[in-house]
Amino acid sequence: MNSTKPILAPDPFWRVSPRYPDPRVQSLDPRFDRYRLFHAAVEMLASGSRWAEGPVWVGDGRYLLYSDIPNNRMLRYDDTSGHVTVFRDPSGYANGNTRDRQGRLITCEHGNRRVTRTEYDGRITVLADCFEGKRLNSPNDIVVKSDGSIWFTDPPFGLSSDYEGDKAEPELPERVYRIDPSGQISVVADDVAGPNGLCFSPDETLLYIVASRAKPNRTIRVYRVSGAALSDGRDLIDCGPGTADGLRCDVDGNLWCGWGMGAEDVDGVRIFAPDATPIGHIHLPERCANLCFGGAKGNRLFMAAGKGLYSLYVNTRGASSADVVDVGIF
Repeated sequence: MNSTKPILAPDPFWRVSPRYPDPRVQSLDPRFDRYRLFHAAVEMLASGSRWAEGPVWVGDGRYLLYSDIPNNRMLRYDDTSGHVTVFRDPSGYANGNTRDRQGRLITCEHGNRRVTRTEYDGRITVLADCFEGKRLNSPNDIVVKSDGSIWFTDPPFGLSSDYEGDKAEPELPERVYRIDPSGQISVVADDVAGPNGLCFSPDETLLYIVASRAKPNRTIRVYRVSGAALSDGRDLIDCGPGTADGLRCDVDGNLWCGWGMGAEDVDGVRIFAPDATPIGHIHLPERCANLCFGGAKGNRLFMAAGKGLYSLYVNTRGASSADVVDVGIF
């Protein structure tokens, strides 16, 4: 069910920074200075979600889709009007979203324990819901490689309660899977504690995966990619008290990570150079769950936080297929 009536608006207590440069955008290393725009400020686009996740830009329609998991719906932010409306309700407790090379929406559904594709005419095609005869746990985040293969994480987070899915016992270990263009599903990683956000490097030779149940701190792991296989997995970043969630690479290979753990000094987005040095931080009033690049020129960072949707214009663009594909509006 879609609604064209605006349902969410910015928090009336939110204030855009009265001065430039916006003090919410912080350089931690001189390398970040080139990505800051002096006359750009963090904007709140909407508030009122329970846990906003999975933003994906639909450039050919000039709108952003994102998930509100506990409310079991997907929302649509219209870039021309600034309105937020319901895109899909119920959504199967949708979490991560992306687009394939044909511009079709690919979605992880906690409640239905599956990965789906939305066809141009609105029909839903199930791409994966089981492996070796057992149901998936709760597909979390998802990316599409340039060869058309689909890679997704499958932790049990949506099974732990009735808040972001349906409480149940896992049938499979937590893993990272790959869906071949032929439809065949394979395991590509089973050594990630709580696999969460993931993204490819610009040349797709590396895959970054957030280990959100690693001890004593969350980590961001990196793997070498060779065709349909991963190798040489290792911890690249120790998240410390910040904790990463969703993440994206820009065209220069920097990692832009949803960040935070309910503290003012760490909530927002943390940016790392390819050598894993933290170079910048975008401070938000709440933890950022996931993000994506979009906008008319691809230089707008959209940030889905707990209750709100935020944006910031930056001096770079996203590297992933979902950030650049602009064909086949659905």
